[in-house]
Amino acid sequence: MGNELIFKALSCPTRIKILQILNSKEIHLSGLAKEIGISKPVASKHLKILEEAGLINKKIIGNIHLFSIKSNIIEKIIEPFYEESTIELNKNMSLSDALKQIPDIEIKKIGKHQYIKSINRENGYFIYEINGKLPNKPINEYNINKNVTFDLKKLISVKKKKINIKIKGENE
Repeated sequence: MGNELIFKALSCPTRIKILQILNSKEIHLSGLAKEIGISKPVASKHLKILEEAGLINKKIIGNIHLFSIKSNIIEKIIEPFYEESTIELNKNMSLSDALKQIPDIEIKKIGKHQYIKSINRENGYFIYEINGKLPNKPINEYNINKNVTFDLKKLISVKKKKINIKIKGENE
């Protein structure tokens, strides 16, 4: 699965609408087609493109196909833009020691714990994974004793719902 498939899948307003619907519920082909106002064959074509791009799941129950959005869709979309590097570290040194070798990563100490404050001068809340798993330790307490893949992730606000609130009796 190449990244070009993801961008092709996201280039169509109909497929974006499908993803918006699938973001809130699991739905079958005919229900989706009806909700969007397109034929089942056209909906099927769009779903196939989204599935090939790895953006949706398909569950088959008898002759019914149910579709849902993959939970890691945002990561898949921005994956081509990740910065990747390799560093060497002595055994049993901490992640904090590793991060000190990478320019533009600022570490903040809170009490006896250290956390990532910013990456490339971009402040925010950051978490890390080791080989795809979330450790339950601050970076200065996690010691490395074998080769690992260390992923830094910024927690971003992803809008899931928009609610307009209107005051009773007030006109715009």
